[in-house]
Amino acid sequence: MAKQSIFGRISQLAKANINALLDSAEDPKMMLDQMVRDYTNSIADAESAIAETIGNLRLLEDDHREDVEAAAEWGNKALAASRKGDELRASGNTADADKFDNLAKVALGRQLQSENEAKAAEPQIASQTAVVEQLKNGLNAMKQKLNQLSSKRDELIARAKTAQAQAQVMDAVKSIDIMDPTSEVSRFEDKIRREEAKVRGASELAASSLDAQFESLENLGELTEVDARLAALKAGSTNTSASLEQ
Repeated sequence: MAKQSIFGRISQLAKANINALLDSAEDPKMMLDQMVRDYTNSIADAESAIAETIGNLRLLEDDHREDVEAAAEWGNKALAASRKGDELRASGNTADADKFDNLAKVALGRQLQSENEAKAAEPQIASQTAVVEQLKNGLNAMKQKLNQLSSKRDELIARAKTAQAQAQVMDAVKSIDIMDPTSEVSRFEDKIRREEAKVRGASELAASSLDAQFESLENLGELTEVDARLAALKAGSTNTSASLEQ
């Protein structure tokens, strides 16, 4: 009964659709780990059961071979006894000839019995041989499934690690994103821009002050010229008055 259960599990596990099972699983990695353990344990049980089945088959084959050999041996004994009986009968020793003929009959009976036993075992041997081949194929399928499970588990773990690494990189990128107004870099940039604007403002103020000074100089120049002309005018007027008096 236990052996039949193991054989049933071989068929069930070998036919399992891994992708379909993973799609319905809440935690695929945990399920894969459990499936790997189940397959490994089932394969060990199956190997033990198949080894026992093969052992029983080999015993049947040994018994069959012994029956075939025994049939051949009894056939040789029957032939030898029959020939000995013919020789004795030819020499006129009928009593002993009959004795060897009876031995030949006994040997032929044993030969027939061995042949029947060998013939009766042949269908069972053929059936057990087919079962063993099926079990071997199922076991190989299970081992292939186990390899698929292991590869799938390794792939899943690698993908999970890659996704985790990508997430960490994205978090790092976000933390230094200069386009993010809330980031430290952006605030530092704004501070620098304000300092630069302040410098430009001071420069413009200084330039305005300098221009005013130059304008004052120009105005002063104009006033000096006016005073000079006024003095000349006054001097000319004085000279004209003096001439008229003379």
